[in-house]
Amino acid sequence: MDRRPPTAAVLVLHGGHESGTEPPPWGPLNLPGVRMRPFVRALRRATRTPRSDDGGTEVLVRQVRYEHRGWNGHRADALRDALSALDALGEEAGDVPVVLLGHSMGARAALRAAGHPLVRGVVGLAPWCPPGDPVTQLAGRDIVLVHSSRDRITSPQATQSLTARARRAGARTCMVTVRGGDHAMIRRAPAWHRLTTTLVTGLLGTGSLPGPVIAALSLPPTAEPTEGTLDLDRLRAERGPAGLLPSS
Repeated sequence: MDRRPPTAAVLVLHGGHESGTEPPPWGPLNLPGVRMRPFVRALRRATRTPRSDDGGTEVLVRQVRYEHRGWNGHRADALRDALSALDALGEEAGDVPVVLLGHSMGARAALRAAGHPLVRGVVGLAPWCPPGDPVTQLAGRDIVLVHSSRDRITSPQATQSLTARARRAGARTCMVTVRGGDHAMIRRAPAWHRLTTTLVTGLLGTGSLPGPVIAALSLPPTAEPTEGTLDLDRLRAERGPAGLLPSS
C-alpha cells in the first residue's frame, strides 16, 4: 500500500560527551542512543495513523547519527550533524514542520539548530545550556525544556536562565521540572516518556498541550524566569482522557 505524504516530522538527538572525536559505538553499546529508544517508540505509537486507507503515517520520526561522540568545543560537531540531518529530512519529506527532541548534548544541538527553516519547536530533556550559548536563532519557535530538580550532570538553573533569555529574544518558552527525576531519565521513566510525547505532539499540532504549558508559552518577553517554570506533578490536573501525564 502507498504511504500518504508526511505532514510533519520529529528529529531525535541523543546525548553525548563534552569531548570525544571518535564515533559513537553502534547498537546497545551506544548508551545515550539506547536511552532515547523508549521515546522514539512512544512517539511512533502516538503519531501512527489508522490503517484504513493506506497504512501509512503522516509524521516521520527520525534519529540523528553523530559522526563524533563529543561536542568538541568550537567544532560543535553535534550541531553540524543536526543541521545535516535537517537538510536530509527536507529532501526526504519536503517542506514539513519539524520538532527537534534532544537529550543533554542532543538538546544543546537541537537548540542551536532551531534556526533551520524547517524547525517549528524544540523539546529539550535535561538540556546542556552553557551560559554563553546564543538564543537569537530561537526567535519565533516554541521551546519547552524539561529538567530534573536533582540533575547533577546538567544544570536546571542554567535551563531556566536560557528559557528567560530566549523569551526576551522572541521565542515562546516554557520549562517543566521533574521532581525526583535524574539526568538519565530512569527515575520516573514513564512520566518522562509520556510528558515528552504530549509536548512533541502538542507542538506539532497533532495533539493537545496542557493548559499551563500554553499559558507559559504565551508569556511576554518581560516575564520572570519563574513564571514560565512549571512542575510536572501539578500538570497532572491538566492531563487528557488518555492519561498522558501519569503520576509515576
